[in-house]
Amino acid sequence: MVKPFQFARVPRIIFKPGSVGSLPDLIKPYGSRIALITGRNSFLRSTQGQNLVTQLSKSKIEYNLISIQGEPSPEDIDSAVQLLKSEDIELVVGIGGGSVIDAGKAISAMLSRSESIVRFLEGVGDLEHPGTKVPFFAIPTTSGTGSEATKNAVISKVGTDGFKKSLRHDNFVPDLALVDPDLTVNCPPDITAASGMDCFTQLAEAYLSDKSSEYTDALAMEGLKAIERSLTRCCSDGQDAEARAGMSFAALTSGICLANAGLGVVHGFASSVGGMYNIPHGLVCGTLMAKTNEINVRELRKMPASMRALNKYSLLGQLFLDEKGKSDDYYIDGFISYLHKLTAALGLPGLKKYCISDDHISAICAITENKNNPVKLTIDDLHEILSSRCI
Repeated sequence: MVKPFQFARVPRIIFKPGSVGSLPDLIKPYGSRIALITGRNSFLRSTQGQNLVTQLSKSKIEYNLISIQGEPSPEDIDSAVQLLKSEDIELVVGIGGGSVIDAGKAISAMLSRSESIVRFLEGVGDLEHPGTKVPFFAIPTTSGTGSEATKNAVISKVGTDGFKKSLRHDNFVPDLALVDPDLTVNCPPDITAASGMDCFTQLAEAYLSDKSSEYTDALAMEGLKAIERSLTRCCSDGQDAEARAGMSFAALTSGICLANAGLGVVHGFASSVGGMYNIPHGLVCGTLMAKTNEINVRELRKMPASMRALNKYSLLGQLFLDEKGKSDDYYIDGFISYLHKLTAALGLPGLKKYCISDDHISAICAITENKNNPVKLTIDDLHEILSSRCI
């Protein structure tokens, strides 16, 4: 019997190398005045970016440029909205990594509002957003968050009273996700590794989630196959176009999966750690993935009703080990070993250099969400995971 499920809306998707060249024609039906949101290492300085600027000019499309330096803060969004309020913006276009796409998504949602975005953030705000927005295009230049396919924008305030919270509404799904794998070719190796592990984590957590369904499982497995084929190749040769396309597919698919199956403890940590410390999201996910799954498996093996989750771990082992005729336990343990080896091979650092104190470890664990994880972990389990990577 098929497990009952619901499925969230997805954007219009264009997946094609070189497709960024079609952007001016895609913009025209929306108008001629756009907000262009980019990152610190601006896409516009690349050859592709310069070509796009020329095309926009030829098409008589005016753009107001906003640069986002790292993960967007409430102040970043409020400031951008104030700058754009008088510009009669007809379309917001975000070209960059997950932070840029989240910022663009939030700006498109806040251009119709007078309040600070903080008032609409889950868990810290006092208002519900009505879902009104300026149309938004998402164009990723990294393969990580899958934000081009989701309805939420993650906004961060870093510090002891910090948070990572979402602005969320069904209407905030981008009107278009333009996925051009060629835009990821110049992504640096460290960002390729961290964002790739974020993508890997999202697919694995959605697959293992207690909210998963046959539909999300099928999608997640296709994304995981792309990870197996492409992640290490991208990290060793950034010019490998086939591997880059595989990772772009995996990232897009991870966004669709997480929107429908949810995520687990690794992303619970990414939220709680990222609220206190200025640590890149993908690095937190990547460095904690192996240990978290090791503890998940250990605790699942103590439970009599855990065969569904353990069977999934076995299937993951069969995919990533590519060995035939072994026992379920062999594949499960082999998958965990594979994750530890991958963490080392990609050079993902521990968290010691960020000076996470013992007191903060306890505070972080106390607010780390456990929802959708295949097993309910205790505070002691969470402490063990985080402490093991503060090295």
